[in-house]
Amino acid sequence: MKNCQNTVNVEPRAKPAPVSSFFILHSPFSRRGFTLLELLLAILVFSIVLGAMHVVFFSAFKLRAKTSDAIERSLPLQQALGIIKRDLANLVPPGGTLSGALQSAPTTSTTASMSGSLNRGNGPQFYTAVGIVDDNAPWGEIERVSYYLAQPTNNAPGMDLIRSVARNLLPVMQDQTEDQFLMSGVQTITFQYYDGSAWKDTWDSTQADSATGLSNNLPGAIKMDLQLYNENPSLGTPAPAELIVPLLAQARTNVTATIE
Repeated sequence: MKNCQNTVNVEPRAKPAPVSSFFILHSPFSRRGFTLLELLLAILVFSIVLGAMHVVFFSAFKLRAKTSDAIERSLPLQQALGIIKRDLANLVPPGGTLSGALQSAPTTSTTASMSGSLNRGNGPQFYTAVGIVDDNAPWGEIERVSYYLAQPTNNAPGMDLIRSVARNLLPVMQDQTEDQFLMSGVQTITFQYYDGSAWKDTWDSTQADSATGLSNNLPGAIKMDLQLYNENPSLGTPAPAELIVPLLAQARTNVTATIE
């Protein structure tokens, strides 16, 4: 008996074709570094973006500083205008026991100290009911007020606006006044008075009205122009701060007319 042997012919596997060196060097999936030109372009783009960010942030900080400076400069002016408006809006009519005349250019005074204060006056002397009544000060709410410009004490540009106040309206020996600092950097301050038809530069309530023949009259309104000191002439002259306060209180005397 012959032995039967099953033989299997196994064909050898085909060897893969060798990959060419061209495919290895130029395959899009191969790893490679940045070229010098690409690095220079990236640095240039980054520098441009960084420069633009610097300009934006520098402009923002500069605008913030400029705005803060403008607010700080305008705050004293707004406070001074608020005090002056309050004083003028609460004028006391002349002729009362504790109220005197409204005069834009006072010529007489009771004491030398008061005369010195009035000579410095740049506005009217008037009586206003804005005094605060408390237990520590034995004075009423009516006080005599005037304004004047003085030389600055801290080498600030322009002049200092001072509010001169007297609360003891019935002094025994000497009239005492208190000077209150309002703001600095003022060049001029002017007042005008409305008589019903036109603005006048002066007002004296002791003089009789030409139309009615009555004295102790107040103007219909008072206008104040405050010119700030120009620190930088190259920027032009700043616009003056204008304040117009109507006066509602008026002193009148009953006049009887005879009808025939």
